[in-house]
Amino acid sequence: MKKILLIAALLIQQIGFAQKITAIKCGQILDTKTGQLKPNQVIIVKDNIIQQIVAANSFNQKADTIIDLSNYTVLPGLIDCHTHVLLQGDITSEDYDVQVLKESIPYRAIRAINSCKQALMNGFTTIRDLGTEGAGYADVDLKKAINKNIIPGPRMLVSTLAINTTGHYPLKASDYAWELNLPKGLQEITGADEARRAVRQQIERGADWIKIYADRGYRRLADGSYRSLPNFTPEEIAAVGDETIRSGKKLAAHAVARDGVIASINAGASSIEHGFGMDDECLKLMAEKKVYWCPTIYVNDYVAEGRAKLGSPIHQYFTQSEPELFKKALKAGVPIAYGTDIGGYDWNEPQAKDFEFMIQYGMSNLQAIQTATVNAADLLGLSDKIGELKQGAFADIIAIKGDPLNNIKTLGNVQWVMKNGTVYKK
Repeated sequence: MKKILLIAALLIQQIGFAQKITAIKCGQILDTKTGQLKPNQVIIVKDNIIQQIVAANSFNQKADTIIDLSNYTVLPGLIDCHTHVLLQGDITSEDYDVQVLKESIPYRAIRAINSCKQALMNGFTTIRDLGTEGAGYADVDLKKAINKNIIPGPRMLVSTLAINTTGHYPLKASDYAWELNLPKGLQEITGADEARRAVRQQIERGADWIKIYADRGYRRLADGSYRSLPNFTPEEIAAVGDETIRSGKKLAAHAVARDGVIASINAGASSIEHGFGMDDECLKLMAEKKVYWCPTIYVNDYVAEGRAKLGSPIHQYFTQSEPELFKKALKAGVPIAYGTDIGGYDWNEPQAKDFEFMIQYGMSNLQAIQTATVNAADLLGLSDKIGELKQGAFADIIAIKGDPLNNIKTLGNVQWVMKNGTVYKK
């Protein structure tokens, strides 16, 4: 009898927990698909899922918790499709080398805990983290710690080490004593077989996405166009793409000029990262094949001056040409997802800064917001769960003062954050 009573008590406790209801009273909700602002709405959350959204005057459901956001604009949690939580800014190659060579992976992971929290407090409830840059598989550990509520942070999709070909990415042995066996910021391969092995190894270790560094040696030609050196042979990049897709994963490509971009698209990449030096053919292919562009605008602006002082003006050239490139991409119908490359710049800098550039370069406020909501959710394959406030979606919800359709800077001052049904910022 005691056992029966104990089991019954446990079942009642579990049922009570499973039926926890939170009602969120909203001043207005932004429909990220239509751009419509709906006043006086109530979001009803059951555990971590949105059950329904009703008009305030129709709300009569009993709730365990009522949250009053009646003075705020409410929208879905934002999505950043290009972050590096294990980096803390690297304007110069020395900045990068110091982190890889002088900071242990445990130390970098401890610092990354703050990065994860910062992203969440910034209102980014989901991130795609594109490479640990020498910190092994620590991104998988951070993701696990967040999922187990050990540390606060956004929902993470991780790419672990990233892949490049031998000798084509820092750290370079020629910059140091050649007899030293220096660690690398990624996994190097030579040949198609090693490419396949690298993809399989990274997926086995927990990679959600596979990332490659497709080109290097960026240069501007006399006519103002850009070229680069491709990192992979056709056989190597094809092997990476094929193995990634056969494994049910997606490929993200760091690619700047047509030499890396077109090779990545042909290999099956789902997103092009940076793309500062793309040409019309790149844009046409991306629009036709629905390959997303993550423009990472602010990071280029952030590093341009410092790198130019050290003799590399290419990022200043990109800054000059990017407004026109962005307008061309919009006109061509290239799908664009929000990606900052934060970590490439300091985590204390604004993560919402790219929105301002997007609007300066021709987007409407709604289009810019959609890059970090419905577009980003589509790229990540999570359109049914994030990017919109709707029945069945995760309860990833943020609140701001003011109207982001009139003032995009409001997204840089998120007042309240719920991720997966838990409130993290009040």
